[in-house]
Amino acid sequence: MQKKYKAYFIDLDGTLYRGKEKIPAAARFIARLQAAGIPFLVLTNNTTQTPETVARNLTANYDMQIAPENVYTAGLATADYLTRLNLGKTVYAIGELGLKQALLNQGFTFAEYKPDYVVVGLDWDVTYRKFEKATLAIQRGAKFIGTNADTNLPNERGLVPGAGSVIALVERSTQQRATYVGKPEPIMLESALAHFGLDKSEAIMVGDNYNTDIMAGINTGVDTLLVYTGYSKPADIEKVAVKPTYEITSLDQWEV
Repeated sequence: MQKKYKAYFIDLDGTLYRGKEKIPAAARFIARLQAAGIPFLVLTNNTTQTPETVARNLTANYDMQIAPENVYTAGLATADYLTRLNLGKTVYAIGELGLKQALLNQGFTFAEYKPDYVVVGLDWDVTYRKFEKATLAIQRGAKFIGTNADTNLPNERGLVPGAGSVIALVERSTQQRATYVGKPEPIMLESALAHFGLDKSEAIMVGDNYNTDIMAGINTGVDTLLVYTGYSKPADIEKVAVKPTYEITSLDQWEV
């Protein structure tokens, strides 16, 4: 029996599209949510892009009318988390525009010597000097935050290093483990729930990857919908101890 939910959290690649390939059922799914007036957030561990860029891509290339306010990146979730921690307003950040803009928008300022936080995410131009500054700031007492633990990212060249690989270097150099914000950790979903003011029983996490999307829901206590249009396969799920709440082969099968 399918339950009705007051909000949806939805993964991107593998769920709403596959690389540059459209998933028509995903566009119809988004349209059904919008027609029913059900709020949703597209959740992505990608911190390199702003919500405006993500929304523009979905609208222009994948037949979905997505607004920036429908996009919740790990960068936004990180800025929200730091605001809740309330340990100060200075940050040393390794990352791209999406992360840095999210921090600036929440009133944080950047500092190198004694920041309150060190935030590490994916940075296309990361250097030894950046790692050095992050390491020394953490040794001086800065709170160490990692945007997400994804070790690799798929692109046309293959599996390239992800944010988790960048963060791992700082973990080794400081002998400290970062506090991770993005999926599959619960912080990002807890922030998304707070965004709508909902209890965890009132929302559902939709995704194609058991290890990130579905585990994020399980770790947060949110129901999960695994759609077999991307990473995880039925044979993979036969082996897991905790199953998704629901499993479908197409988003066309789901009634909102």
